[in-house]
Amino acid sequence: MNNFIFSLNATLPVFLVIFLGGILKRTGLFTEGFTGVLDKYVFRVALPVLLFSDISTTDIRKIMDWKFVFFCMIATTLMFLLVWIFALIFLKDKSLTGAFVQASARGSAAILGIAFVENIYGNAGMAPLMIVAAVPLYNIYSVIALTFYSDTSQNGTRQDGNNRRAMIRQVFFNILKNPIILGIFAGMPFSLLGIVLPDILSKTLTSIAQTATPMALLSVGAAFEVKSAVSRLKPAIAATLLKLFLLPVLFLPAAIFFGFTGSKLVAILIMLASPTTVSCYVMAKNMGNDAQLTSSVIVATTLFSSVTLTLWIFILKSAGLI
Repeated sequence: MNNFIFSLNATLPVFLVIFLGGILKRTGLFTEGFTGVLDKYVFRVALPVLLFSDISTTDIRKIMDWKFVFFCMIATTLMFLLVWIFALIFLKDKSLTGAFVQASARGSAAILGIAFVENIYGNAGMAPLMIVAAVPLYNIYSVIALTFYSDTSQNGTRQDGNNRRAMIRQVFFNILKNPIILGIFAGMPFSLLGIVLPDILSKTLTSIAQTATPMALLSVGAAFEVKSAVSRLKPAIAATLLKLFLLPVLFLPAAIFFGFTGSKLVAILIMLASPTTVSCYVMAKNMGNDAQLTSSVIVATTLFSSVTLTLWIFILKSAGLI
């Protein structure tokens, strides 16, 4: 019973804040304009500052675990590869493949990863290190999958080779300018060189960083469109099962085999089994893939992950691994 209560305490507060975001949107307190600004603030300011603060105040040389980093990178690569193979074999409408691959493999690691680890351990633990290893690969592999299946754009015109190459270059430049990635790497010199920020600046950044998780969760809840879950039902169900159940079943035993426990194992769990990130919708839509399928998977994975993540944490806690 204690393990079950522990699991609920770890997961329910996160999803209750998400649920609150949905209520605030539907009651009109959160407008479309406000949620758009909130998304930009979280993505461009709060989350990068949070990651900068976590990394700059942590001695990376002491916590750096190359085995953990390489595991996260290899697992992320294999996740995308396995989902892609699954889509090629079982997905009847091949035009959905790019959106299906991204939505099935790309989780909300940056937002929920930090939220869950902080909720359990009181600090970000190994979540920033997991984000360093996985998030850049999330973006790169998503670009590859979406570009490969964007032969026919949403207006039905075929993209020529020059346009596709230009699009790939632009997306990769956008990845390099990604605020989350910039926040991660901006904190690295402070960590490696032991640079301590002045108290005034440190407290200011801490105040901003503390807004990242609650505002991000509220934004996720406000972005839900329940009606979209009805469309593309079969592939959405398949993607949801892959994301929340099959991928953890395949990779969690490997993580345990390599000796990962505690905050490392929780970070890996979030990398594997967190709901599909809302940024997948924007990326799929702008790269000529099926945004409706992506939206349906986001809704379904976020809804059911409140159950599956609680179950996974309960299992790991009962086994004495976290």
